[in-house]
Amino acid sequence: MYKRVLLKLSGEALLEKSSRRSISPSSLVYISKEIKKAYRRGLQLAIVIGGGNIWRGAKDGNGMIDRVISDNMGMLATIINAMSLQSALEHQGVHTRVQTSIPISSIAEPFIRRKAIRHLEKGRVVIFAGGTGNPYFTTDTAAALRAAEIGADVIFKATQVDAVYTSDPKTNKNATKIKNITYMKAIKQQLRFMDTSALTLCMENSIPILLFNLHMAGNIKKAIDGDKVGTLIK
Repeated sequence: MYKRVLLKLSGEALLEKSSRRSISPSSLVYISKEIKKAYRRGLQLAIVIGGGNIWRGAKDGNGMIDRVISDNMGMLATIINAMSLQSALEHQGVHTRVQTSIPISSIAEPFIRRKAIRHLEKGRVVIFAGGTGNPYFTTDTAAALRAAEIGADVIFKATQVDAVYTSDPKTNKNATKIKNITYMKAIKQQLRFMDTSALTLCMENSIPILLFNLHMAGNIKKAIDGDKVGTLIK
């Protein structure tokens, strides 16, 4: 169904909820196995991962830490997560490369668009870390930016919920599941599954977004195979 896919993972997907550990080994094993299960010859897969399990930028800064510094801390958190995911994937036999928007050459490659595409063409999974490299932007925007730069066919946003809803289903029992929606309607209705700058970037570059539940085993493979899962935004 798709040739080149960008998978967006939240940092919270790695969180050890039962303890204070910010990275759960069992979560890493689950995610890496799900990716390996979905990976096939001919597929080109890139990943953008958040850092919210370690540091959530301005939110964790709480006004006590300068916004730019706090956002930089969040970008560094994504690099830690990318390194852990790389190790987990390679334990599953999946060849990977980590590229960062912040120069940190002793542990990862700098982001170079042509080099990233070449890695993809050679069958390596490329993990983009460090967000956009600039404060004031989320990793959702980084995912949209990288997807546009590498010419991705689609963004898979693997989250903690199974679809986009009209409102938060945890607080509103009358919230309705949405199977398909346009970028513009999502922006006008202020649906909070992705920030506005990311949605706008996807809309301008005609990159569809498929949102689905990461914790439903097999969902990444189903999405890659073109099966109906979650919500399609296009």
